[in-house]
Amino acid sequence: MSGQGIDPYAPERRRGFLYGLNPLAKLAAPVPAMTLLIFTRDLTTPLAFALLAYVLILAGAGLTRIVTLLLGVVLPVVVVGIGFGMSLWVDPARVVDTPVVLGIGGWELRTGALEIGGATALRIAAIVALSLIAGVTTTGPDLVRACVQQLRLPYRIGYTALAALRFVPRFGHELDVIRQAHRVRGAHRGRGPFAATARWWGYIVPLLAGAIRHAERVALAMDARAFGAHPDRTERHLVPWRPRDTVFVLVIWAVSAALLVALHPWAPGF
Repeated sequence: MSGQGIDPYAPERRRGFLYGLNPLAKLAAPVPAMTLLIFTRDLTTPLAFALLAYVLILAGAGLTRIVTLLLGVVLPVVVVGIGFGMSLWVDPARVVDTPVVLGIGGWELRTGALEIGGATALRIAAIVALSLIAGVTTTGPDLVRACVQQLRLPYRIGYTALAALRFVPRFGHELDVIRQAHRVRGAHRGRGPFAATARWWGYIVPLLAGAIRHAERVALAMDARAFGAHPDRTERHLVPWRPRDTVFVLVIWAVSAALLVALHPWAPGF
């Protein structure tokens, strides 16, 4: 009885101010900074925007498992890996006047190359971190609803794409059921590449059959609801654009402009 009145299709509500913002606001706010970061060449500017993204996500989304993994592990590893890899591709003639950090035979790695590689890695990390403002706090259904309601995206396109995306977890569930059924029946036992190939080959036909059945059920449900019969439809759940969304976008734009003016990454010498 405790579950009565709960709508499983309602927009997900979580703590954190970012979850309460319109998805389009969270996408529009960092876009100018993400675009301009492509043209920067220094270390300070992308680092500053990466820190801005970290602060926004930690303050507005909280320290969840996904946030911790992305911000604390994935991005730092990506920065180190890409930075070192890009430094190996730098033309030695461009950094010949900088000190040598590592030398192996006739090959030398200089601090100038590390700075160029680090700047490239930080640009990528800053752009990814800014995109995570929306990425970790926005669900697919809410984004589709916002595009349909605010951007006037035809609902035939938006909700059809959303239905297609929902096939992915369905395939995972079907594959798990098929694996368990094969395991109970003792089918394709053994080890090695041939046994693994036989097992996977045995998954294909039932997986395709399940996908077709699911597609038929989805198509019948959409037809029963007269999907596509009219140019627009009544929205069950609204994702409005509120004044706080406008304030959020303007504040982030202002902070981004202030950082760019203060750091001036296009000044001579960068």
